Order: sequence, then C-alpha cells, then structure tokens
Amino acid sequence: MALTVLSLSFVLFLLLGMPVAFAIGLSCLATFAYEGLPFETAIQMMVSGMNVFSFLAIPFFIFSGELMLHGGIADKIVAFARSLVGHWKGGLGLANVVASTLFGGVSGSPVADASAMGGVMIPIMKREGYSAAYAVNVTTHASLSGALMPTSHNMIIYAFAAQAAVGTIDGHIIKGVSIGDLMFAGLIPVFWIMVCMLVAAYWQAAKHGYPKRTDGSTMLERFPGWGMVGKTFLAAIPGLMVIVIILVCVMQGVATATEAAAIAVTYSLLLTVVAYRTMTREKLFKSLAKASKTTGVILLLIGVSNMLRYQMAYLEIPDAIETVLLAATTSPWLMLLYINIIQIFLGIFLDMAAHILITTPLFLPLAIQMGVGPVQFGMMLLLNCALGLVHPPVGTVQFIGCAIGKISIGEATKTAWPYYLAIFIAITLVTYVPAFSTWLPTMLTGHKVL
Repeated sequence: MALTVLSLSFVLFLLLGMPVAFAIGLSCLATFAYEGLPFETAIQMMVSGMNVFSFLAIPFFIFSGELMLHGGIADKIVAFARSLVGHWKGGLGLANVVASTLFGGVSGSPVADASAMGGVMIPIMKREGYSAAYAVNVTTHASLSGALMPTSHNMIIYAFAAQAAVGTIDGHIIKGVSIGDLMFAGLIPVFWIMVCMLVAAYWQAAKHGYPKRTDGSTMLERFPGWGMVGKTFLAAIPGLMVIVIILVCVMQGVATATEAAAIAVTYSLLLTVVAYRTMTREKLFKSLAKASKTTGVILLLIGVSNMLRYQMAYLEIPDAIETVLLAATTSPWLMLLYINIIQIFLGIFLDMAAHILITTPLFLPLAIQMGVGPVQFGMMLLLNCALGLVHPPVGTVQFIGCAIGKISIGEATKTAWPYYLAIFIAITLVTYVPAFSTWLPTMLTGHKVL
C-alpha cells in the first residue's frame, strides 16, 4: 500500500503541473506520513544527499558554461564551423551541428547549448531560407552532446548516484565509478552523434533544397579558403581549451574533477574578462544569477531524490524490479533492451538530474549482473536522459528551440525523426558494443574501464 501512495501521489502532483522536485519531495513526505516514519529522517536524507564535497563541481561547471555563453565564445565557434562546412548544401545546418557539438563541450549543458546556438543560428537560418522546423531540430538535437562532454555536471550527478555500485565483471572488481573515466568515455559517442547529425542535416537539406529563399533561389556560400578556416579556428581555440584543460588535469592527476571545475571557472573569467573583454558587469551578474538558480534547482532535485532513494530501499523496490525483469528474461541483450525501453519512457516525463538519481540505483546493479560496467551504463543512461530533453511533454531543450524559432512543438516533432534515429543508433552502439564507450578511457588511463 505504501508503494501505491508513493506512486499515485507522485503522478497526481505531476498532473497538477507541480515541478518535478516538489512532486518527488511531497510524495515522499506523504509516504513517510502513511508509514508513520518521522519527518526528521526525511529531512536528514535530503540534507545528506546534498552535503557531498564532489558536488562543488556542479556550480563550478555551470558557472563556467554561463561565462562562456555570455562572454561571446559561441560567436567565435559559429564562425569557425561556418567557414569549415558553410559552403556545402545545407551548410548553415551543418555548421550548426559542428558549432553546437563544440559549444556543448564548453558549456557542458544541452540547455545552455541550445540557448546559445539557438539564439545565434536559428534566426540566421530562417533568414537564409531554411524552414523553422529544420533550424530548430538541428540546433536542439546537436546540443544534446553537452550531456556527454567532460564539462557536463550530469556526469558528476551520475558518479554520485553510482558510488554504491559493487560487483565483479570478468574478474574485475567494480566499486563505484571514476569521474575521469566517464569524461573520456563520452568523447567517441559524442563524435558519432555529430557525424549522424551531419548526415541527417545534409539529407534533409538535399531533400528540401535548403537553403531555399522565397524567390526560389538556392545560392550557396563560397568556400572562404583554408586561410579563413585557420583564422577562425585560432580565434575559437581559447574557448575550446577549457575542454582540454579539464581532461589533462584529471588524466594527469593534477586535480580532481571538482578542482578542475574550479580551474575552468578561473580560466573562463580570465578569457572573457581579460583576454576578450566581452564580459560586462551586467553579463557577469546575469551569469552568476543563472548559475545560482540552476545549481539551486539541481541540488533540490538531488536532495529530494536521495529522500526517494531511501523510500525505495525501505520498500525494497529495486529488489522487486530486479525480480520482475529476471523473471521476464535472463538473456543479457534482451535485458539491456528492456532497461533502455524503460529509460526512454521515463526520460519523457523526468528531468535529467532526477532521472539519473532515481533510476541509477534501480538498474545499475542489474546491468552489472548482465556484464555492463558502471561507465558503459553511465553512457547508456546519459544518452537516454538526453533523448528526453527533446521529446515532449517535458522536452526542455526542444521547448527552448521552438520558442526561439517561434513554432509549435508538434510542428518541430513532425520532421525530427532522422535526429531521433541518430540518438537511437548511438544508444544501441553504447549498449551492445562496450568498446564504443570504454576503449578510449582504457587506452588513455592505462587501466581496464568497464
């Protein structure tokens, strides 16, 4: 009965339009009251969930991304991407994919990526003869790369959620997950997603004859020459260096992920305030306010999700789910398919941080039994969560893109299937080809990564 109270109250609060964090917290409190458990325990779980030193990396990564967003870094990345592929058919769409992928590495946030690239590219693409739906879909789906980049605060959240993971795979003992391994694990999937997005963007542009102006002309840009490509690349390098700094610091043991995030903030401030001088007082305050707001929302989600994790453990929900799935099949590939289907479904309704914190303790132990390590599972989970960001009814990133493009969600969704397919292919490869996500960190760190 307690499980019924927890589930029904959560669904009811969501249907009433309540934010996910409050829906989780209030449904947990309702369940605590039904079971007669002290509310002090709930508050203790909430506070202990947020009181983790490694979570300091979250505000640092978010603030660094906001500084880059408001400091003009996006414009330099767009200029480089446009000089490189802007002369091809559908060139602005292809440039958008490249620029969104690169800026995703700088911001570490699909939402910030979509806001920055959407604000710059969508109006330009519409003016140059691309449909609003095409411009929005290219921008929003390419921005998902930010979830798997080294600057992604979602990796920090997953590492915390997976810290209790234990088990053995092929004789290798699993105990938690390394944030450094996660940072390297996302690079190949991100590159693959970019390639698939480029193919999808080019195919749609060729099919519809983009760019196609109102007078019927389809004149393309001329290639500016490798000299201009080199010039724009050099201008973009300082912004992109934040990715390199984080990876080198973590790989060489110079700093932890939290310290590397603080270094990224310092570098971003020096770059935007001293070097480029694009950071005004108003932009700085805006960056601080947005970073503070986002951090507060994420930490609240972490706190109430830890309360929910306590409830799930108390009600033995993970054991029940494991029993049901193992009764359905013992085949590893089929089990992983079931897990992905459930994750995709949950991603439609849950915010990314809540999704990670709630589902990791449910499915990671089962994945380890099936021979999937915490790093590989982390990439699976992050990709599934990212897909939820562009799928209604939650679809935060898609809502941002549609607001900028001034079209409805339904109109954009009608032509989004090639981009969904690209993400599905990446999820499939990560799930069934372990080396797709584990080969690079294994090679770079010198130890077996699972």
